[in-house]
Amino acid sequence: MSSHAAAGHIDHHNDPTTSTGIPNKKLIMWAFLASDCMFFGTLISTHLVYRQNPMPETLGPRAVFSLELTSFSTFILLMSSLMMALAVSAIQRGNLRAMRTALLTTIFFGLIFLWCQVYEFNHFVHEKHLTITGDVFGMTFFTLTGTHGTHVAIGVLWLVLMYVRSFKPARPAGFGWVARGGAHVAVFAVTIVALMNATYHLYLLVQEGQAGTYFATLGDSAWILTPTAVIPHWLVLAIAAVGLAALVGFARRRGEVDFAEINAIDVESMGLYWHFVDIVWIVIFTVVYLLEYVT
Repeated sequence: MSSHAAAGHIDHHNDPTTSTGIPNKKLIMWAFLASDCMFFGTLISTHLVYRQNPMPETLGPRAVFSLELTSFSTFILLMSSLMMALAVSAIQRGNLRAMRTALLTTIFFGLIFLWCQVYEFNHFVHEKHLTITGDVFGMTFFTLTGTHGTHVAIGVLWLVLMYVRSFKPARPAGFGWVARGGAHVAVFAVTIVALMNATYHLYLLVQEGQAGTYFATLGDSAWILTPTAVIPHWLVLAIAAVGLAALVGFARRRGEVDFAEINAIDVESMGLYWHFVDIVWIVIFTVVYLLEYVT
């Protein structure tokens, strides 16, 4: 529990120190989301206009889209929104451990969504030959969904930073906690990349019906970064394992922390952003994907 948790009840909805009664952080976030609504509204409208005039020599959207994969990623993003709501509820009740668990689950779901989008884009470009420069439909599609994916990636980074911030000591000695926090974020990044690559390698084997050979082929397969930079998959898996162990070590309790119920407004503001990103995706999923199957 934080050393400066406010005594008595904390009002998470009204702030008497502002003229509007709404916390300034929340007001700023609402203003940003309002501007982002207009931004996404422009992108969605542009796509809806130009989808009516596809290039005659290109495949139709139904021949390109995989509704099953997109439906799965949509469900995952909705579940992440649920976990984000649980994180906000947990910190409002002063339950720091439950908040961290919910944040980690939200990060996990957000990464699954990003992985699905990266796989989808790769499939569209290399197998379906739908590119951002090929025709107007590809340009509006990749611009819209890519912009949303960027928002999700920013949200995941924000979630990681908020999670790491929750470990700041109540009485930090110098700036050692800053270096520790930086190392925590770096380990997060390396572990995420390693795990996603290891998972992708397994996914390719599953597609080929050779999932049982995963560990047997670790020494024979590699992650090719560049023609001269090759990392064996056994090393990728080892990095992921070490990274996970390091994250468990970072999460060990080391006394009181400077994060508690009074910081709920920070988590709530982050939650507003995350819910907005989810709502935008529901609109995109409906008007970009589902609309092609009903018209």
